[in-house]
Amino acid sequence: MNPLQRIHSAFGEAGATGWLHAVDIDSGAEISAGADQPVVTASVHKLPLLLALHRQAAQGLVDLTEQVHCVPAHRAGGPTGLSAMLDPVRISLRDAAYLMTALSDNAAAELILERVGLDAVNATTASLGLTRTRAVRSFAGALATLREDAGPTGVQALSDPHVIARLRALDPARTNHSTPRDMTTLLRAVWRDEAAAPEHCAAVRRLLGLQVWPHRMASGFPFDDVHVAGKTGTLPTLRNEVGVVEYPDGGRYALAVFTRAANPAATLPAVDAVIGTAARIAVDGLRTR
Repeated sequence: MNPLQRIHSAFGEAGATGWLHAVDIDSGAEISAGADQPVVTASVHKLPLLLALHRQAAQGLVDLTEQVHCVPAHRAGGPTGLSAMLDPVRISLRDAAYLMTALSDNAAAELILERVGLDAVNATTASLGLTRTRAVRSFAGALATLREDAGPTGVQALSDPHVIARLRALDPARTNHSTPRDMTTLLRAVWRDEAAAPEHCAAVRRLLGLQVWPHRMASGFPFDDVHVAGKTGTLPTLRNEVGVVEYPDGGRYALAVFTRAANPAATLPAVDAVIGTAARIAVDGLRTR
């Protein structure tokens, strides 16, 4: 089988529908498996927010060392970082950006979004030509629609296919969205120092390289000399990751993998792993051309 057939087969075996785009950052060679399909970004949209923050900093509109106060009563929910803390916290914007990126901390993301604004996020993606990428609501707002749409039974309802079908948070037309190609275009611009001033692109690359989650894209590249930097996104039935894989010979590849599982279970290791499997197949395909 060719790489594209192998990618589709891997998604099917994992019990998921998947969309992928992979591009050689330097040559522009690409592999597409539904690269222009509209997809829900979930926490992947923290990457455009991170870039918007750094572009504002480059323009002198934001001081990355500015201290912001985060109190428990006003925090966005989530299992990591500030979202999981019990006491008031004072933190710089750049350290909040670390928590948002490395841990996917929703409360940290909300602190930054309050300072930057949705309009700036959308202006950032538009300036890069990402015409199919848009931030519609905050991360806390997206979680609020989940609670509203699930109804009075709460998270237990998320195992019901009829409830899953009505969730606005899973509909690209009604929530934050993009395409795999748009996301690799953004990553390519960051790695080529074209998305912002070089020092700010370097800062974005650093934070993506500090992501703590090894179970998705990084699982496909279990080598000490291959570096994976990325950002995950997760919602019921959705598991995503976008990132860049760098080889010791200088090869560097931007990847975006978005999946939707038929099974609504919160834990699906096979679907997490297929993100790494599909990414590896795509990179191997690009490296052997």
